[in-house]
Amino acid sequence: MPEARRRVHARGPVPVDEAWERYADPDRWSSWAPHLRGVEIEATGDQRRLRTGLEGVVLGPVGVRAHFVVMAVDEAARRWSWEVRAIGVTLRLDHTLEPTSDGTLAGLVLRGRLPVVLVYRPVAWWALRGLVRPRML
Repeated sequence: MPEARRRVHARGPVPVDEAWERYADPDRWSSWAPHLRGVEIEATGDQRRLRTGLEGVVLGPVGVRAHFVVMAVDEAARRWSWEVRAIGVTLRLDHTLEPTSDGTLAGLVLRGRLPVVLVYRPVAWWALRGLVRPRML
């Protein structure tokens, strides 16, 4: 089956530096991506920060465990890419952040098998919305 590619974006009032820090700390991912229950990484301290080569497992709904590897990080440009594999399916996710006059524009390009990309696209949009919005306590 050919690879599909779809874009997703969300805009919100969170400053771009704060949005980047929400990406850069995997321990914070579940705070803005409600479909993630947690992240397992066998590293400590600064080694847990988003970096090329970082590997781990994201814990999804209904017990889904997805292995990931971060393929590239450009902190200055606020861009990063990773591959996520679960249940025999691989997704490539390329993230970008851009400052706007009133916050941040978070962009994402999803690449993988068409049915998976189409199913995951609204979930990804929901997560990006959480990334660029203030936390609700």
